[in-house]
Amino acid sequence: MNELQFADPDERFLRRYDYGDRWVVAGDLGVADDGVDVDVVGATAIVVVDTDRGVSEAEFDLPGTGAEVLMRNGVLTITGQR
Repeated sequence: MNELQFADPDERFLRRYDYGDRWVVAGDLGVADDGVDVDVVGATAIVVVDTDRGVSEAEFDLPGTGAEVLMRNGVLTITGQR
C-alpha cells in the first residue's frame, strides 16, 4: 500500500491509498454532507465545500477514471479501479 497526503488552501487533508488493483482517496472534511458537492470529470475531482465562512473549491487529479464518490458523516471517499 502506498500513501500520499495533500491539502487544499483551507487545510482540509486528503489521503490517497494505493492497493495495487484499486485506489482510495479519503478525507474528513468536517462539514455536513449537504454542504459538499463533488464532481468527477475523467481523472479530475472537483470538491466544493459550502460553510458559514463561505464557499471553497479544490480540484485534484485522481489516479484513474470511473471513480465512485461517497460522502458520509463529513467524510469524503472516492474509490476507483486500476
